[in-house]
Formats: sequence, C-alpha cells, structure tokens
Amino acid sequence: MRILLVTQMWPTPAQPDEGSFLVPVARELEALGHEVEVAAISRRGGGPRTDYARLARDAAARARRRRPDVVFAHFLFPTGAAGALAALAARAPLVVMAHGQDVANLGRIPGVTSATRLVLHRSAGVIVNSRWLAHRLTRCIPTVARKVEIADCGVDLDTFAPRPAAPARRELDWDGEGPAFVCVGSLIERKNVIRLADAFERLGRGRLAFVGDGPLRWALEGRTNVRVSGRIPQAEVPRWIAACDVLCQPSLIEPFGQATLEAMAMERSVIATTVGGPPEFVTPAAGLLIDPSDTEALAAALGRAAELPSPNPAARPAAAEHDVRRLAAVLERAAAGRI
Repeated sequence: MRILLVTQMWPTPAQPDEGSFLVPVARELEALGHEVEVAAISRRGGGPRTDYARLARDAAARARRRRPDVVFAHFLFPTGAAGALAALAARAPLVVMAHGQDVANLGRIPGVTSATRLVLHRSAGVIVNSRWLAHRLTRCIPTVARKVEIADCGVDLDTFAPRPAAPARRELDWDGEGPAFVCVGSLIERKNVIRLADAFERLGRGRLAFVGDGPLRWALEGRTNVRVSGRIPQAEVPRWIAACDVLCQPSLIEPFGQATLEAMAMERSVIATTVGGPPEFVTPAAGLLIDPSDTEALAAALGRAAELPSPNPAARPAAAEHDVRRLAAVLERAAAGRI
C-alpha cells in the first residue's frame, strides 16, 4: 500500500524534536511492507498561512506524482485540509488523525469548526488517539461519531526496549543519590513543569531532569538538583528514559501521553495525569495517576513512585498492547474502500 503522510510537524536539523513522535509511525508502517512518503512543513517563514499553503501545494504535487492508495493527515485542521486536497488530486481516500490541540481549537478560533467539519466530511476515516479525546471531538461535531476509531501512534518496542540505568547515567553525567526523575516534553504551561519542579523541591531528595525546551525554561534552570537538557533529537530520548527511575508527565491536559507509554515500554514506573488519555493505559502496577492541579499530591506521588521497582517489569506488558498495526489496519480498510 502506498501511503502519503501529510503533517505540520516533522523533525528537521534545526528542530530535531518537532513531530518526532510521527517518525516511528512511518518507520513501523514501512516495516509492515507499506510505502510511505511524507509531505511536511520543513521550513517556516512568512506566517502560518504561507506555511500551510506551501504544505498543501507540496502534498497535492506528491499525490499527483505518486498516486497513493490512501492519504494519512495528522491533525484535523489546517493539515487535514492539505490532506483533503492531496486526496482529491490522487483520487484516494483520506484518513485524518486528531491529536489534541486540533480538537481543543474547535469553537475557540473563528472558522476552525466549520473548516474541520468539511475535512471530516471528506474523510473516509477519523483516528483519535484516546477515548477521552474522541468524546471531546464528538461532543463538538456529533456527526463524525460513525467514522471515529480509537488508535494511538503506538510505541516502537525495539527502540524503547529495557536497558540498564547505570551506563545511561554515566553517559549523561547524571549520577547521584536518591531517585532519578525525568520529564520529557516541551517546557510549557500545559505540561505543568513548574508545579512538578515545586513538588520535587518539597520531596527534598533525588534529582530531576527536564528533557526538552520551551518558554518556561528560565523558571526551571538553577534549581537545586534540577537539570534542563534543552532540545534533543528523538534518538536520544531512550537514553534519558533509561537513566531515570520514574518518568513524570503530570500535564494539566494530556490527550494521550506518548512519553509515558515509551517509558513503560522501557520498564520504568510513571507518574501521569488523570486528565486525558493516560488513565486508559497506565495500570496500577506501572505507576500513579494524579490530579495535576494538586502540588501536595504530586509531591507525595513522587515519593510513592520512587518506592516502585526500578526497573519495573510490570510496565512493559501494558505498553506492548499498543501496536502500530492498529493504525495500519485502519489505513488498509480505507484504501480498500471498506470504511
């Protein structure tokens, strides 16, 4: 099957972490024998309208040239609109995937809801990465319910295979006393990074690393036993996860929680938010779910999670249930006209 993947996010040398969660999806689809071509915003400039217009032109040109069996667009709008143009050019079915912010924008930004309705009407299938997000989408646009399928991006179980902590800590120069906590993601308000740093300070032991970058970096650097790695390529993320005892993702809202799933695949205990998708896959043996607005509860969760096994063999089987083959099956049905 020939798949044209259309996305607004894809890693570049300047932004190696931008859309990095999609790279394993393309790689796994290829491993299943499918041919994947990517149309993405590889450079930005001139404003969002210019960037997305360029993406739409590129996607349509690739569709006419390669004649994909299915067009797979990530994010409902505006990327979904670019995907719809490409599907029209190729006379191929369109499958769109919602990730979170695209659903949050419905009803908040003028014109987005009506444009998203058009994309969803044109699509053969709609993939949503959690039941929580599916509920939010169908509440805004009830007519899409019959098209929705729940499937996340999955986890690469080979890349995120268990490995010992000691070598990773030496390579990162991150040895020390007490439990090691890691938070992977953008340093933004939604990721709740300041509250996590405050909770760690109340715990009073161990060390905490923030793997990522963003506007709140200034509020994290300089704290005792806190390290900020800055932006890194996705290929370096497994080493940071290997180095930790507990992966922390206490986001205010987390539509799915890819980093949490990856840590579980590496047999690391996790702390995740109750708001969003994590309750659908974080088991009691794998970690703790917390109210992200409660700093005291988060500090207590850090202490309890540090007492869980490290490595934690119970975490990987729960992660292994998330397989990219579920995504591939949806695309295959769309290409065969069975959706």
